[in-house]
Amino acid sequence: MPLSRGHLLLCPRAHRPKLTDTTRRESRALGHHVRVLSAALAAATGVHDWNVVQNNGAAAAQVVPHVHYHVIPRPEIRASGRVSESFTMFGRGQRAELDDDEAAALAAGIRAEVARVLADDEGDGEDEIGRKAKL
Repeated sequence: MPLSRGHLLLCPRAHRPKLTDTTRRESRALGHHVRVLSAALAAATGVHDWNVVQNNGAAAAQVVPHVHYHVIPRPEIRASGRVSESFTMFGRGQRAELDDDEAAALAAGIRAEVARVLADDEGDGEDEIGRKAKL
């Protein structure tokens, strides 16, 4: 159950139980993709505040033993007049499941924004330390 509309999960293909089990290359790629997905999600949903959550181990609320990041849009609920509502960091979210048509439209919008962000990145040419960026 998503905590909000657009709640995404990012995880590597290789099985890694915790963030510290990823390689340097994998961790850099994950960081890059968290940024890309954050920008794409904000553009696709129109929600420009979000959480990035990553848990490591059962005591830290990690339920699935595979490293993953949650990117969770946080719409401004006070502006909507729903001041009695609040978001929880863990547990059931504030939103019912998406219907198939709504989910397909949202996924298409996020994919289009990911493509735009990646194209913008290509135009930058260099990363923060002056080497050619490799995606």
